[in-house]
Amino acid sequence: MSLKQSTQDFYRNLPSETDFDRLSDPVHYVPLPDDWVVGVADIVGSTAEIARGRYKVVNMVGAAVISAQMNAAGMRPLPYVFGGDGAGFAVWPAQRAAAERALDAVRRWALREFGMELRAAMVSVAEIRAAGRDVRVARHSPAEKVDYAMFSGGGVAWAEAQMKGGVLALPERGDPGEPDLTGLSCRWSNLRARNGEILSLVMKPRQGVSESAFAQVAHKVINAAGAAHQNGHPVPRNGPGMRFPPPGISLEAQAHHGTWPVWAMKLLLLGQNLAIWIMFVTNLRLGRFVPSAYRANVSGHADFRKFDDGLKMTLDCDAASRSRIEAVLERAADDGLIRYGLHAQEEALMTCLVPSAVESEHMHFVDGAAGGYARAAALMQR
Repeated sequence: MSLKQSTQDFYRNLPSETDFDRLSDPVHYVPLPDDWVVGVADIVGSTAEIARGRYKVVNMVGAAVISAQMNAAGMRPLPYVFGGDGAGFAVWPAQRAAAERALDAVRRWALREFGMELRAAMVSVAEIRAAGRDVRVARHSPAEKVDYAMFSGGGVAWAEAQMKGGVLALPERGDPGEPDLTGLSCRWSNLRARNGEILSLVMKPRQGVSESAFAQVAHKVINAAGAAHQNGHPVPRNGPGMRFPPPGISLEAQAHHGTWPVWAMKLLLLGQNLAIWIMFVTNLRLGRFVPSAYRANVSGHADFRKFDDGLKMTLDCDAASRSRIEAVLERAADDGLIRYGLHAQEEALMTCLVPSAVESEHMHFVDGAAGGYARAAALMQR
């Protein structure tokens, strides 16, 4: 294998971990190569967008960052993390130019289609390390053929802070064309809390706190959440609900219309979704596509908790589970170990990446439907 192949296949070749709790331990993370490049993006004024009731749009734009990067890389595995109102990712050096074009294209698309300003930046891992932070990554596989990256070392958070502070910014280029958002969708109905409330949790280590000390707190929080029904998983085991027309049809039409009028794309999507809805209602098979199997897989494929230089979780909580979680958080905050934010709402929502309906690599990003991670981060206390 050539050096170039070994560099670009670095993430593909990492072992995956099925037990999420084990990923609280920093021993499972591997440093990214120096010549890899980290990309970050987030929506300016997301709090105001939430207040306007546009959080589904916010989530769509955040997931579009990931969709564009995956398509730009020809679906070659790369590490990424969804943050609700933004995203982070990393690519090998030969992919940098394509990644920058894709990120710039999403930035222009978000402004044109939704009036949302997307901050964006890219910086090498070597530069991050020169600033005293690190970028380490692990792979979490909640189901076969599906994995989500976990980040530690503080480097992605540092890049995001530098971007928000105006120190790092992706230069605007000539028109990069339309972003390739193939597979991006938001067709499932919102997920109502079954146990009481949907709790969005964001927890970050305080400056100077060791990774091992933070890992101990994260382990306790995960255990407290695990006492809830289905470990607090907000997606039912038999999958989410579906109705026709799907609630995100207008948003998806606006996202994908390209040179078509939005109304024409909406009509096309309505036709496609009517056929899909009939298949799900009747469990009608089409070739290798089995609706009941696909729907049942959604829960196992859902990205409802992650390590992203901290811990983020979207949980379906009863009062007792929330009380246990808050007790752990308050004690750790009092001890000067963490900062945290919590935000409760009635529903969760999903934004999905489905490269192929007949394959098993479909991914589903879960967030609170009324502010979620963005609101929890804004409420970060202590």
